[in-house]
Amino acid sequence: MADFTRKPGERFEGFLRKFKRGLKNSKRLEKARSKQHVEPTKNRQAQKKKALIGLDLKKKNEYLRRIGKLPESTMRR
Repeated sequence: MADFTRKPGERFEGFLRKFKRGLKNSKRLEKARSKQHVEPTKNRQAQKKKALIGLDLKKKNEYLRRIGKLPESTMRR
């Protein structure tokens, strides 16, 4: 990791510019941002369970639409 220290008499703007350039060149920020939204893969059993819950919910919504309890506008296509 790059260590940034402000030299005596160095202006803050110059130090900030040096810090930003060093951070950009070290690729640390880019790696952290790329890993920020990565979700771990779920196991097969969890995927199946989630799919079955979705199918059950879809059937219930379709039934409610047929009997008129759920408006047509909530249907996603």
